[in-house]
Amino acid sequence: METKVLDIKGKEQGTIALPESLFSVKPNPTFLHEVITAFLANQRSGTADVKTRSEVSGTGKKPWKQKGTGRARQGSLRAPQFRHGGVAFGPTPHSFRQELPIAKRRAAVAQSLSAKFAEGNIVVLDSLTLKEAKTKAFAQVLDVLAAGRKPLVLANMDETTRLASRNVAGLTQLAPQDANAYAVLNSSKVILTKESVETLTKTFVKEAK
Repeated sequence: METKVLDIKGKEQGTIALPESLFSVKPNPTFLHEVITAFLANQRSGTADVKTRSEVSGTGKKPWKQKGTGRARQGSLRAPQFRHGGVAFGPTPHSFRQELPIAKRRAAVAQSLSAKFAEGNIVVLDSLTLKEAKTKAFAQVLDVLAAGRKPLVLANMDETTRLASRNVAGLTQLAPQDANAYAVLNSSKVILTKESVETLTKTFVKEAK
């Protein structure tokens, strides 16, 4: 399968062959949901924490005697029912990590790229290099490519182009070898370079052969 190769001005510069095992795979929604759920879970820091009755500041003295006051028996003012007491059943630091086999992550990337290609939302450039580190210049390239509000650039940029892209609202930039299904599916358009296609093929197809 082939697709057009454009320059940063949107002019056609030929075609490029795309591997079917990466851009022509039937997506499985249930499988992609599993992989993306795990990916998002792995982004959580898991650092939310509250103080229990053993951690809050204050006395541990029994507030009043056990019997004879007519009041409910209490053992500590640090109990959850009191003001400034500890929190019962609150969050504590823990890991939300979900492990996924490498083969599943590779398959999810292939399915997500295939879904974007089927929608016509993948653009391949001959190169992505700017002469000046100007945000306006990079934004103009995205406008020419009709990249939408949340473009994803899978390319290794030089320093000038990277500086030009870093303040573009909604843009996500990843090295091709770091591509993931969530970033691809969450984008309005995926922008690749010819070099990126080679890297994606080596990274996500090599073990499928």
